[in-house]
Amino acid sequence: MASPHAHGATPTAPTAGWFRRSLGVFRYTTRAIELVWGTSKSLTAALAALTLTAGLLPPAIAFTGSLIIDAVVTAIDTGLAVDQAVAMRWIAVEAVLVIALAAAQKGLDVSQSLLRALLGHRVNMLILEKSLELELTHFEDPELYDQMTQARREASSRPLSLVRRSFGLIQNSISLASYAALLAQFSLLAVALLALAAVPAFIAETQFAGEAFRLFKWRSPEKRKQAYLEVVVAREDYAKEVKLLQIGPMLVGRYDAIFKKLFGEDRSLTLRRGFWGFALGLLSSAALYGAYLWVAMAAMATRITLGQMTMYLMVFKQGQSGFSAILQAVGGMYEDNLYLSNLYEFLDLEVATASGTVTAGSAPGDGIRFEGVSFTYPGATTPALSGVDLHIPPGSRLALVGHNGSGKTTLIKLLARLYMPSSGQILLDGTPLVEWEPQALRRRVGVIFQDFVRYQLTIGENIGVGDVPNIDDADRLDEAAEKGMAKPFIDDMPKGHETQLGRWFKDGRELSIGQWQKVALSRAFMREEADILVLDEPTAAMDAEAEAEIFQRLADLTDQQMAILISHRFSTVRMADDIVVLDQGQIVERGDHAALMAVDGRYAHMFTLQAAGYQ
Repeated sequence: MASPHAHGATPTAPTAGWFRRSLGVFRYTTRAIELVWGTSKSLTAALAALTLTAGLLPPAIAFTGSLIIDAVVTAIDTGLAVDQAVAMRWIAVEAVLVIALAAAQKGLDVSQSLLRALLGHRVNMLILEKSLELELTHFEDPELYDQMTQARREASSRPLSLVRRSFGLIQNSISLASYAALLAQFSLLAVALLALAAVPAFIAETQFAGEAFRLFKWRSPEKRKQAYLEVVVAREDYAKEVKLLQIGPMLVGRYDAIFKKLFGEDRSLTLRRGFWGFALGLLSSAALYGAYLWVAMAAMATRITLGQMTMYLMVFKQGQSGFSAILQAVGGMYEDNLYLSNLYEFLDLEVATASGTVTAGSAPGDGIRFEGVSFTYPGATTPALSGVDLHIPPGSRLALVGHNGSGKTTLIKLLARLYMPSSGQILLDGTPLVEWEPQALRRRVGVIFQDFVRYQLTIGENIGVGDVPNIDDADRLDEAAEKGMAKPFIDDMPKGHETQLGRWFKDGRELSIGQWQKVALSRAFMREEADILVLDEPTAAMDAEAEAEIFQRLADLTDQQMAILISHRFSTVRMADDIVVLDQGQIVERGDHAALMAVDGRYAHMFTLQAAGYQ
């Protein structure tokens, strides 16, 4: 497997480009603050106010501490009650300041905790809403899928992290400015030493943050493969075959191998990060104890008081921590911006929205027309459909036949406008599909794909999603279930339409594949407005008699509708008014059963082969 650098990550020297990267930390900061502010104005304002308070109080506490020590020394020297009272007052003041600081810090924790929950939900809602805008081709793009996965995995916490670091930067900057003002009374050189001691650790942290992000981004396919292996091993719909084929140990072994590889990379980065963090941290320690010696010698030389010595030592130590926190915040903001780039690149993805506004065709009753339609899947070199011309008038029953990969399902996806033709056009009632308002178009189409979804919902909801506005209409559900031949077994269930399906939730009941297919068929019949009904091999698990009964019922119930059937069972196909034979994306034969048998071509050959299997 290629290294992370093979995916566009260029290795850099530990210090190369760190200044340029640090200047770019605010790239997404404004948007993150706007996102957090929009999530909760009150909590964001509280976070800002508490941050300011927490920044001002530590220097005040340090200064008050020096006054306490000097007041105590004075009281010891004089023994006067008034001097003792002064010391006690300053102690009381410091106690109030410490309590206020503790309250501010606890308030920050509470505000951040509440914001984290609200923000995580809002970001996930943004991602899900963006997902609804995507076309089918986007979901079939592995790179975009990885981007969406990365955004969902990290971005729910990163905006708050970035805002928290931004406020922390302000807080520490306020504290540091106060510390510097106090320390400058002793020596400006001490202020410079305070600042310079933290820079090397910041450079290393920024470099390692970038490397950690490159690893995160590069390894998305591996993490996705791990997630898939978990599903295969642990999901009930895979369990039978996994056990029967005894492939569980192989799958778990692959899962373990991916973890070990990823852990090896993480371990290397963690060890290097820890080593350089410790080594460069020694510079800070050396600067701190150098300052201790300097201030102590000044006190011994009586150039400063004991209280001032205590204050300067505390100021230098806390100032050093504050300066390190500022640089770490900048480095952390850089890291947060890297991860947020996934979120905002995904949310900013330009999706060509359907611009059609037509809700009724210019030639009502004309039906469906394919005119020179060709389509090639993204990344493919061979067209899935090529030059298809086809007219399906209202009331007709059309069957599509052909070998797997001949273009049958692709034609249906184009008709449902899940894809747009590469060339040519499809018209409904005389108007090109591209001009139709998407919702108006899809209300007219009822499709059951061969890989229809088995929703882990109630049986009524599984049917009702075919027409969401009427999902709770019991009469409509009964009528659709009757048409889809699902009503008999639904009536036998103790809770009827309220029966939970699937095994994911409590009291869930699993159906046979044939029963699931009848539920899916009922779902299609929920759409009373639909005058285009498509069955893409949804009855493959039924016996030939049941499939023939469903198709006959479809014919009886759809006098004015256009019905399209894809099936490999020719005993059912022969009932269609019109049969289209596809091969390599082209129509090679067309006619009813008798006409095609008379031609003695491809259809007759396939029919004869299948019929021989029943003799």
